[in-house]
Parts: sequence; structure tokens; C-alpha cells
Amino acid sequence: MLTILAVVAVVAGARIAVGQFGGGECSGQVRLSVSAAPEIAAAVQQSAASWVAGKADVEGTCAVVDVRAADPADVAAVLGAQQKVSLTGAGAPRAGVTPPDVWIADSRTWLQRLRAAAPRFAFTEEGSLAMSPVVMAMPEPVAKDLGWPDKKLSYADLVAQITTSTNFRAGTVDPSRDAAALSGLLVLSSTASTLDQRRPGTSNGLLRALATDTSVLRDDLMAQLPQGDDEGSLAGGLGLAAMSESDVVTYNAGKPPVDLTALYLDPAAAPLDYPFTVLPELGQSQAEAAHQLYETLSKSSGFRDALAVAGLRLPDGSTPGGFVSPDGAPKRIGPSPAAGSGEAAASTTDGATIDRALAGWSAVVAPARILAIVDASDSMRTPVPTARNASRMQVTLAAARSGLGLFSDDWQVGLWLFAAGAGPGNHRELEPIGPLTDNRDDVTAALSGIKPAGGDAGLYRTILDGYREVQKGWQAGRVNSVLVMTDGADAGQKAGDIKLEQLLTQLDGAKSADKPVQVIVVGVGDAVDEAPLERITQVTGGGVFVAEDPAQIGAVFLQALSLRTASTR
Repeated sequence: MLTILAVVAVVAGARIAVGQFGGGECSGQVRLSVSAAPEIAAAVQQSAASWVAGKADVEGTCAVVDVRAADPADVAAVLGAQQKVSLTGAGAPRAGVTPPDVWIADSRTWLQRLRAAAPRFAFTEEGSLAMSPVVMAMPEPVAKDLGWPDKKLSYADLVAQITTSTNFRAGTVDPSRDAAALSGLLVLSSTASTLDQRRPGTSNGLLRALATDTSVLRDDLMAQLPQGDDEGSLAGGLGLAAMSESDVVTYNAGKPPVDLTALYLDPAAAPLDYPFTVLPELGQSQAEAAHQLYETLSKSSGFRDALAVAGLRLPDGSTPGGFVSPDGAPKRIGPSPAAGSGEAAASTTDGATIDRALAGWSAVVAPARILAIVDASDSMRTPVPTARNASRMQVTLAAARSGLGLFSDDWQVGLWLFAAGAGPGNHRELEPIGPLTDNRDDVTAALSGIKPAGGDAGLYRTILDGYREVQKGWQAGRVNSVLVMTDGADAGQKAGDIKLEQLLTQLDGAKSADKPVQVIVVGVGDAVDEAPLERITQVTGGGVFVAEDPAQIGAVFLQALSLRTASTR
């Protein structure tokens, strides 16, 4: 048989095509497109090429495999758009990125996020192909100053250094676009939340410190590491960042001026686990080709060798032959040898935990100009049994104060309340929209002073007036928003309020593509009528988020803030 193996590498597109065409053993073609995380793409291509060259066929049909290296965030954005959902931070689909038949992302967290956003998205996971622990990476001299390797450092040590030291820089890649950074954020945030009990404000301090040195791309983060071992370079460069072990191995292999130390802390952060994911709606032959490719990669000694070159471990956390470990790295990573792969550790991070972490992150890093409007009507006096009978108003204001603590000083925030008799249109300005550098204390004090002010009042006129107020002072470079916190009781049925159709008509006439203003509604309790509120946000952009149990409003509040888009013009 004459076999022609075509291997075409296009550097600009990071695309590798592997095809087999022959006579005798197979005929026709079954095509399979594969998008793989850049660090594993070359290993996948090599084994796919060997599979094809070895007369691979799928039920008598010739296999043609197209392997493309692609940023997992870009693939997630394309798949999200296909399902009519968006993932926080993933952004809009990038030109040239198309949905593959098989996706080898760097982490199962991408699948968890997609599954949470689009529960009907029925992809199939064959298993993990590789593993790379997520470590806390530090320039070696910086780690030694903290006592490494003689002292076993903890997350608490690192959080304290990040939040209290005046000459220590910790950085991160945007965790909404980078799985290793997300894993690191989760473990550091968990530690900071525990420390909040002894040192209030630790969580906010951690997020703000990391946000100060945030990079969109991994390469940008690496460029901020010290470029010399002198005191000035070490003080000016990054001192800490969550990275994959593979990143540390690759960086040190380049003989940098200062090597990175990888800290393997307890409990271990969720590792990168490279799931082999078969996307839905494939034909039977394509599905079989995908399964055969997975089996080939899982059993190939050549693939294991290629993983070692890429600085990646085997799925069970052991090191393949030729793997160059960072100093102090354990030979095996994972919950236990019986676990069989990194999947068990990764699966302990659920979608809700990821959503909360990214919501808090988004609340800190996205520049905003926001008018917060608090419902001070009589129904907000209703007690919440699950919050020790605190009123709806009390739990709402507690969530608002917590959120305010996350906002950086470059946020611009204003505050209104609305209730019957509160003022013209049944609403009253407590604080004009202004930078938190000047009015943080005033906004905090005004929040603390809000109490149910009297009779119930409708929402709609207040939403319209608030929308016009934000639009009037609209600023480029910021997310301009109206945030309404209400229990929504009898929305639109109060005397003096406008009708829903009037509101929708006037909002539609007022909105401007050049000056977008979105409306975000945080509903409190089980009396919120979501349908009319969703009609409002369909006109303006934004969304409706309801905490039927008001005791959970804190998480809902952060989730709502994470919705803010980059429609800043």
C-alpha cells in the first residue's frame, strides 16, 4: 500500500493537519478536527501522525485528523456562543476559531463552566490525557527569603505576604481566561476567607493586590518576572503567581536570569488535567474515530515521551521518563495512587464555587460607573427566617456593604433609595455618582442609614429615571450600569407608577448604541416577578438575579456584578 502522510504546520495559525490517503486497506475519508491547549498540541499531533501512518482506519474509511493549537478561552467562547451563552471573561468568539469535533482543553473547569451555563450541552468526556499540578511559583531568591526550602510554607503565609507587605508583588493571569490562575485564585481565596475571621478585609485585600498585576496572557505575566538577581530587579519584579508546573519547567528550561521555585502546598490546588472531550452531533464514524484517537493517545509510549518534553505528567500524576522536575517536586501528584488520575482532585471544584470566585474577581477588576438603587418600601421589613429573622432590608444592605468593600477606588458609585413619599417620582438621591476615592465613606454611611421608609412604591418610574441619570453622565472606558435591589413585590402596580409598556417604550427610545447603559436587578425573596423585569433587561442589556432565600443574597449580588460586560466603547 502506498501511504502518503501529509503533515502541515502553519505557525501563524498554530495548525497541524495530519491526513492519510491510501489504497487497499481503506477508502474515503472520515475527518476529525481537534483543538488542543497549546502546550499539549505538539504531543497530540505527533501521536496522531503515527496513528495515521500506521494504516489507521475507521470501519474501512481512511482517517484524516486536523490538530489545531488553540487557547482554551477562545474555544470556550466559540462553544458558548454556539449554545447562546457566554462565560465570564471569555469574551466574544475570536475570528478564525471554529467549534472542533474534539476539544483537549487544559482543565476540566472549562467543561464545568460550560455545563453550568448550558446544562443541555451534551458533550462526552473520554478521560484525561495528562496532568500538571498548579503550584505557587516564586523567584528562587524570594522563596529563600521566606524560608524555603527549610520552612514548609503555607497558603496563609503567602496570603499574609500578599496583603500586608509593601514591597512584594503578586500577579496573576486573568482567572476568567486561564485555568491555572483560576485554580490558584480558588485556594488563595479560600484561605483568605478563613483569615477574614481574624483579620477582616483579608479577602478584599487579596483580590485587589492580585488585580493590580493582572495579565491577559500568560506570556505577559512571565515577562514581569525579575530579569536579574540584584535587589532592585527582585523588588520590582513579580514575587508570586499561580502557574502550572509545566509553565515552571518550560520557563526554567529557557535559562532565565532567575529560576522559578515551585511550591507544592497543602491542600493541593486543582491540577490541569487535559480532558479529551468529544463534542455532540458527530456522525457515527467521527465518534468512532475520536474514540480510537483517544485510545491511541492513552496507550502510546511516544505520546508519553512527548508529554515529558512538554513538562507534563501522566494522567495519574506520575512523571514520564525524561521529565525534568522542578526542585523539590514530588514524584507523584494526586489524592492517592489509587485515584488513577488528576480527575478526582479537579472534580472537587464545583461550578457554583467557580462562579462565586469569578464573580468576586469581576467585581474588583472591571472598571465601573454604577447607580445603586435600594428598595426601601414597606415590604422590605419582612423577616428572613434563614437569616435569624433579620429583615430583607438588613440582608440586602449587608450584601451591598460587602460588595462595596470589593470595589477599587477607581469605581464611580452613586446611591438612591425608593419608596412611597421618598421624593419626586418616589425616589431620593442619597449620594451622587462619584469616585470612591472621594465618597466611599459617604456611600458606606448612607447604606448603613437606609431603613424601610414607608409605603410600597412601584419600580418602573425609578428604573427609568435611574437609567436617564446614568446615561446623562455616561463615561467611556467604564461599564455604565443601573443596579436595582428590590423584593419586587407587586412591581408596576403601585399608584403613581408608570405601566410596564410605557417603560419599555421609553427605554427603547432612550437607549443609544454609542452610550450603552445596562440594568441589573437583584431580587430578594420569593415575591419577585421575574418576567416583567427580564423584559426590561432585554431592552437595556443586563440581567435579573433572584435570591429566593434572601439569606443567599450575597452570592447572588456578586453573580449579578460579574455580568457587567465590556460595553464601554
